[in-house]
Amino acid sequence: MDAELNEALKRILASSSGNVKKAAMGGIRHAAEILNFVGQQVETAIVDNVREYDPELAQKILDEMFVFENLLDIDDRGIQLLLREVQSDSLIIALKGASQELREKVFKNMSQRAAEMLREDLESKGPVRLSEVEGEQKEILKIARRLADEGQLQLGGAGEGDAFV
Repeated sequence: MDAELNEALKRILASSSGNVKKAAMGGIRHAAEILNFVGQQVETAIVDNVREYDPELAQKILDEMFVFENLLDIDDRGIQLLLREVQSDSLIIALKGASQELREKVFKNMSQRAAEMLREDLESKGPVRLSEVEGEQKEILKIARRLADEGQLQLGGAGEGDAFV
């Protein structure tokens, strides 16, 4: 897999060698976007190789690959499982920065009473620093990744090669 990726990159760079500027290209976000379109096995292999070289860089790439809005791609059972693991104070802060679509997905996966209480808490909560919102969102994403690593939920992705039949 790695050899194929390396060979493809060499061909691309060789064919445009005269046109490529010697400037910083890509970066963490672009690497994450590319990895979002490969299958789970290739993604895991590449991230593991990066982690051996630079664990901090691997984590930054993972953070860019799976963002809070990607929770929309998790099925209802997975959302319910995730909600059982998340403290309500953390969820309130994280949802302050979420789209209405994601909020509704969360609400529909709770009991009617719990959803109503969460709505009220969100409305009564004053402004929250963006850094605090992003911090809580990252903590929830860590829980989602852990549950995915344990095989308890499926993280969605464009290059999903592990479809269920």
